[in-house]
Amino acid sequence: MANSAVVGVNWGDEGKGRLVDLLAEKYDVVVRFQGGGNAGHTVINEFGRFALHLLPAGIFRKGVVNVLGNGVAVDPENLWIEMQEVMSKGVEITPDNLKISDRASLLLPWHRDLDELEEMRLADKKYGSTKQGIAPFYSDKYLKKTILAGELFYPAELKAHLADLLEWKNLTLTKVYGAKPYTMEMLDEWLTAFCDKIKPYICDTGALLREMQEAGKSILFEAQLGALRDLDYGIYPYTTSSNTIAAYAPIGSGLASAKIDNVIGVVKAYSTCVGEGPFVCEMFGEEAIKLREAGLEYGAKTGRPRRVGPLDIVATRYGAGVQSVTEIALTKLDVLGYMDEIPVCTHYLLNGKLIDYFPFPSALKYAKPAIEFLDGWKCDISSVRRWEDLPKEAKEYVSYIEKAIGCPITYISVGPERDSIIIKK
Repeated sequence: MANSAVVGVNWGDEGKGRLVDLLAEKYDVVVRFQGGGNAGHTVINEFGRFALHLLPAGIFRKGVVNVLGNGVAVDPENLWIEMQEVMSKGVEITPDNLKISDRASLLLPWHRDLDELEEMRLADKKYGSTKQGIAPFYSDKYLKKTILAGELFYPAELKAHLADLLEWKNLTLTKVYGAKPYTMEMLDEWLTAFCDKIKPYICDTGALLREMQEAGKSILFEAQLGALRDLDYGIYPYTTSSNTIAAYAPIGSGLASAKIDNVIGVVKAYSTCVGEGPFVCEMFGEEAIKLREAGLEYGAKTGRPRRVGPLDIVATRYGAGVQSVTEIALTKLDVLGYMDEIPVCTHYLLNGKLIDYFPFPSALKYAKPAIEFLDGWKCDISSVRRWEDLPKEAKEYVSYIEKAIGCPITYISVGPERDSIIIKK
């Protein structure tokens, strides 16, 4: 069977988790290939409602192997807590269905501290971090100053490595930020309380994935956040600190030879954005409050109210191109049922000119949205399961998006539950 990737096309929070949870039954392996615990994938299924931060969303499907690849920021503390929460709902998690790459770097306790300290230093120029240590982690990874998960099996070398990192990191904590230093005793407690718990799940996942590829097994690659938060292609510096695009999946998964046949780009039926940075189509006032409440738009990790706006065709077309999407999953179409007219941002007005391309990040703060309106359907579509049964106006809205982006929409979600889906092939 073909390999696929589920990726975000916009600013994140598009609904990737619910799609992976839906599709995972068709795949042998689900792999998270980048990011960490700084965002949430909301999933609702027969086990309950979950906000996954590190666990792959295929964890609920029996017989599916779930992998945290070498590109993931593995936070042992938050991962173990999340595993306990999920298992408490009756979901089985064992070393057979969850595997952690031995080449994945571990997010250390001081990374969260540094994240918060730097946001405090930046004050009104902050990036809007979730303070989960992601930027300091990836910075240290590229400085070659992290611990690999596989090092947990080499205790003597591990202690020496941690001692070296401790000495170096305390210089930053104490002299740059005036914060309290860490001690080896604190790190020993962290190793015992959390790292020892996840050791049974750590293995050479690269070798495992190569074996599965040779055996003809199918792989679903799961991304975190969206194209506009990609470190290289997003709204820099208001991005995450990893590559969120499908092209990075082979590297971050540990299967560099992987061929991705399908890229499913997830797009919300309107726009949302958590955190700082330019958001051209943003709504304000009562209009924004109504949309936020209708879509329950609050961050899965932080609970922060999401910024909201109409679907941004300019940003979505750009994100779809960056992701090289072959098909689109449109989520939360049901949320727009209260609107008489559906606003769509079709172009940007920049320097007195109407443009349809996504400009360089520095220019975004000068761009203004050009809005068009489509007829609303003014009814509840959450029980619809067939394309033919959607109201004419809803079908026209979907078709408009397909044409504007230049990519077929094959999945349409009309509710947060796993089966609240219309498959349009």
